[in-house]
Amino acid sequence: MKEARYFYVPGAADGNELPPEEAQHALRVLRLQGGDEIFLMDGRGTFYRAEVTVAASKHCLYDIRETLPREKTWRGTIHLAIAPTKMMDRMEWMAEKVTEVGFDHLTFLNCKFSERRNIRTDRVDKIVVAAMKQSRKPWKPEVTELTTFADFVSLPREGRKFIAHCYDEIPKTDLFTLLEQADDDAEVTVLVGPEGDFSVDEVEKAMAHGYESVSLGSSRLRTETAGLMAVTMAQLSKRKA
Repeated sequence: MKEARYFYVPGAADGNELPPEEAQHALRVLRLQGGDEIFLMDGRGTFYRAEVTVAASKHCLYDIRETLPREKTWRGTIHLAIAPTKMMDRMEWMAEKVTEVGFDHLTFLNCKFSERRNIRTDRVDKIVVAAMKQSRKPWKPEVTELTTFADFVSLPREGRKFIAHCYDEIPKTDLFTLLEQADDDAEVTVLVGPEGDFSVDEVEKAMAHGYESVSLGSSRLRTETAGLMAVTMAQLSKRKA
């Protein structure tokens, strides 16, 4: 029995051809031929069982045989806003892992103590797509360009908003405890700072805009580990029975 082959095809139901990059993988790597079965994922919650109809040098056409809608395994939405690390491979690792866990939105923050102030979100987006296909999740997280901390926290947002930091002088509550008390269907936004943490001014600014001061436990975590921990906590607190 052949292994199921998955491809990310936005708007799959409205077309009949794999995007160029996916077609290249299907034809040159997997060597698919007419009549082969494939599965498409549109990034908006639906799988499609399809059959390859044309396998040409640069084009792979398909015909949908079955539509397979799925519900998210978690309630509401989960938004992680995080300052990228100096070594970008650590952020890419985190993006892959949080996609496997399941979340909705990733925003990169430019903070006072940030060591990286530019980022290729197109590369991160490709990693997210690969992780989405590997983990068989038809929901694609949205990846947002680098945003200044001040701009991000000043925007109105629904649901509960949290900022994780390490300052002992600023009272904070355990994030998971607060998440368990949150409305299951509400949006959850968690801010994670750079390797030097947020500045005190940034924490106070976020709190002034309605963000709750939280900790991610007693251990001191690297930025990418903190991001993964925050998403995992949100996922566990909002998972469907």
